[in-house]
Amino acid sequence: MYSFLIKLIPTFFFVGYLPLVPGTWGSLAGLVIYYFTHHNLVYFLLIPIFLILGFGFCTKAEKKLERKDSPKIVIDEVAGMLLCFLFLPFSLQTLILGFFIFRLLDAVKPYPANKLQRLSGAPGIMGDDIVAAFYTNLILQVVTRLT
Repeated sequence: MYSFLIKLIPTFFFVGYLPLVPGTWGSLAGLVIYYFTHHNLVYFLLIPIFLILGFGFCTKAEKKLERKDSPKIVIDEVAGMLLCFLFLPFSLQTLILGFFIFRLLDAVKPYPANKLQRLSGAPGIMGDDIVAAFYTNLILQVVTRLT
């Protein structure tokens, strides 16, 4: 059972096995979760839950999948998307903009994300997405206040 959870949780219910761009699929899953939970307490509870699960399972999943930061591990993108919108007003424009900014920053890996990604296990897997989410949130905070 534990072996099954090591695959289930980091791949976010096997979303990470979807073809071509698993990180984008994981981000979309996070976006859908945010869309349906942003208006209630569940959203604020899911953020630490996904962060704890990510840090708790990603190191073991990386070993099981036999690849450093396997693209199949997408719980980091799910958690990252939820973090992107923390303390922001909900709008479809912000949702779409946040998705694209997060994906761009996750790919570019601005400092210190580029340093964190080099770490092995959960700190490397989760860290760069947390930084991308933080930067995305800062950008969205500025944009929403200027518009």
